[in-house]
Amino acid sequence: MCGNRFWGVVGAAASAYFVYLAYAHLRDADFLWSHIGWSQLMYLVWTALALGLLSETRCWRERIFFGLVLLNMATGLVFSVWDSPLNYAHEARDASLIMWSLAIIASLMTLAKPEANPQATSQEKSADGLRN
Repeated sequence: MCGNRFWGVVGAAASAYFVYLAYAHLRDADFLWSHIGWSQLMYLVWTALALGLLSETRCWRERIFFGLVLLNMATGLVFSVWDSPLNYAHEARDASLIMWSLAIIASLMTLAKPEANPQATSQEKSADGLRN
């Protein structure tokens, strides 16, 4: 993502969609997760995929993004398996909305080009000063 702006935009768009879904669940007071086997399998697959992508990241901005995706998918997996009390499910939906919102920001942060290493440039400048 850090080297390709396209994937940063795709990550932000997908996260925005999930923000909308989380908001719709909260708006409609639909706090509980589905306990259907297919939903649990889907959360398991996406959790494994996010974990795999997290291990393949090249910069800290990608790590933040995929870490948030992993937390969201793991939360979905836990709450789709666990028949949780309503207050925990409501708090988890709130947290999911916040984490997806943060994932948008993290994804958009990957669009910025990293600056050159400032320590290397200052060391080069000091070395040039010693040579003169």
